[in-house]
Amino acid sequence: VQLQASGGGLVQPGGSLRLSCAQSGRTFSNSAWFRQTPGKERAFVAAARWSRRSTHYADSVKGRFTISRDSAKNTVYLQMDSLKPEDTAVYYCAASSANLITSSVSTSSYYDYWGQGTQVTVSS
Repeated sequence: VQLQASGGGLVQPGGSLRLSCAQSGRTFSNSAWFRQTPGKERAFVAAARWSRRSTHYADSVKGRFTISRDSAKNTVYLQMDSLKPEDTAVYYCAASSANLITSSVSTSSYYDYWGQGTQVTVSS
């Protein structure tokens, strides 16, 4: 099983980026994105429980970020719009086959597989 994250880069405030997470080896029930800045713990950004067709977002990104999936490509996306300098971080995709409940989707320890991270920098 391998998760490969890509799509990061440098973007101006107010701009957009789409991150991709290609998942090989199996299909997962749950996918998520976390982000981390130097000296801080990894923070929840967004998650999806595909079988329940439910999505979840951190308050800081709600209304600006969207998590989605292309099942045919086994790839999960994070569309990021109206980016702000405080969105600057290394973004990690994660996946789990567990039967996660709503209160668990934002906890990193419930995810078994992780991508390598992709840097997003929002700056003028």
